[in-house]
Amino acid sequence: MIGRFAPSPTGPLHFGSLLAALASYCDVKSQGGLWRLRMEDLDKPREMAGAAQHILQTLEDFGFEWDGEVIYQSQRSDLYQDTLNQLKAKSLVYNCDCSRKEIADSRIGIASDGAAIYPGTCRHGLHGKAARAWRFLTDCNDQEVIWHDRRLGAQTQNVSGEVGDFVLKRADGLWAYQLAVVVDDAAQGITDIVRGED
Repeated sequence: MIGRFAPSPTGPLHFGSLLAALASYCDVKSQGGLWRLRMEDLDKPREMAGAAQHILQTLEDFGFEWDGEVIYQSQRSDLYQDTLNQLKAKSLVYNCDCSRKEIADSRIGIASDGAAIYPGTCRHGLHGKAARAWRFLTDCNDQEVIWHDRRLGAQTQNVSGEVGDFVLKRADGLWAYQLAVVVDDAAQGITDIVRGED
């Protein structure tokens, strides 16, 4: 069993995050597993100077001991680019130039996180517009994803219908959480994740 805690250094560690860390830590350690720590510091515009070190110090002050080195996503751009290149080679990604306003105006629907569902406007080309972001093609497998949550039981989601083609690399050149977290969880061998129910 390998778990992880992956805070974003956008400010000091708040109580809810500390509670998630504790639940994850106890879950993994009670099974004799490893607990990894990863700093999800990709969103530089939202990052607060010194927050990463403050988070580490808070965890140490509360007696948390992580296994292995702390991983910083900001230092893993080559790994994310390699993954994007592999997806390109398999025709599973495409360029997009849609603005948030254009997506919202499409009125296709709202995802569970409150964002507008992407309507697939650029799936078949940019039609003379400049490429800005990279999106994952979800309709290549229009099936429900099924996973088991130890507390909530069986969970399902039709990503294509409920989210649409999501961004992997943003228009501002930053890597999206949706790519980085999957790549890093796989690289670190993460088997179990504890999150808030939201």
